[in-house]
Amino acid sequence: MKPGAGQDREETARWRTATRAVRGGTARTPHGETSEALFLTSGFSYESAAEAAARFRGDVTGMTYSRLQNPTVEMLEHRLALLEGAEAARATATGMAAMTAALMATLSAGDHLVAGRALFGSCRVLVDTILPRLGILTTTVDARSPDAVEAAFRPNTRAVFLETPANPTLDIVDIAAVAAIAHARGALVIVDNAFATPIVQRPLELGADIVAHSATKLMDGGGRVLAGAICASQAFMTDTLLPFVRHTGPNLSPFNAWVVLKALETLPLRVARAAENALALARFLEPRVQTLYPGLPSHPQHALAMRQMANGGTIITLHLDGGTRAAHALLDALRLIDISNNLGDAKTLMTHPATTTHHSVSAEVRAEMGITDGTLRLSVGLEDVEDLMEDLDQALRKIGR
Repeated sequence: MKPGAGQDREETARWRTATRAVRGGTARTPHGETSEALFLTSGFSYESAAEAAARFRGDVTGMTYSRLQNPTVEMLEHRLALLEGAEAARATATGMAAMTAALMATLSAGDHLVAGRALFGSCRVLVDTILPRLGILTTTVDARSPDAVEAAFRPNTRAVFLETPANPTLDIVDIAAVAAIAHARGALVIVDNAFATPIVQRPLELGADIVAHSATKLMDGGGRVLAGAICASQAFMTDTLLPFVRHTGPNLSPFNAWVVLKALETLPLRVARAAENALALARFLEPRVQTLYPGLPSHPQHALAMRQMANGGTIITLHLDGGTRAAHALLDALRLIDISNNLGDAKTLMTHPATTTHHSVSAEVRAEMGITDGTLRLSVGLEDVEDLMEDLDQALRKIGR
């Protein structure tokens, strides 16, 4: 059985997003199951020693070991590639495994990386601390300015790493402009698309070369499993990424792949509803507290966001006067919305980045990124928006807002 078996490539290319989310990559066993099968196996057997040798040489297709291929994982990879508009995808154990593999497979000691200043906390640690320890030079810039990106280039710059919308500042990067700058200098563009997913934004269509995801977030959408993915050209997968992941093992478990695979069936519906709720909440909050949301005209990059995103996304960022004390007071006053550092869940979640997701970076780096002690990140879910408004209203009133 091969993922996508029975699916004509030209036909799947004509499918629209919702159809790809439900049917892309599906392969059935002779039993004819309608729900994708879960293959919980570490290895595979062969009809002969010669067949085993041929598979390992790559002379014939077939599974060898679940660190390299697994039928359930490959179905997920095929579906993700279709959704992202990529030639190929590789699933990983976590979002950070995807970010790390994309960067470390691409860069070598002596290379230079330009990175956007606004990144998930662990990504900043990766860029600021781990890569330089391996001899990879890095420069962080305000990637909202293509000129700043261009000015940071050196003769040995090999890649640009961006997150847009950024976590949690919601900075928007002009992917097409940055891609033009990078490609003119022979560099790759890597985009963390976890906040948007391919339902809201498709960076490859805007010129990016590699897209990395934390599928733990909106793609799972239920706070159940950890997962990540990298989407790119088949040449990048075969020649650059596969040699790295083959020997380092950041692979996704079949069970987690199955959970995400099933969740993708409802991804377009969930993202649309959550984004609709987010826009309504942002409009409700804006008169009472400093509110950042790409779908609001007040967002500094609203026009750019609406050019490269289908909607404003599912995340709202708030900035409170009064620092950590005020932020924690608001969190503690919530009755319905959960305090959690996760995002993209069906449940609405709020966190204080300075003491959770970005606690691992210094106060100076947080300030550079635009994260204050009064910053709160609100991940909007699927509840009735009126209930969410009522909860935020009573919490804001308790802190005098």
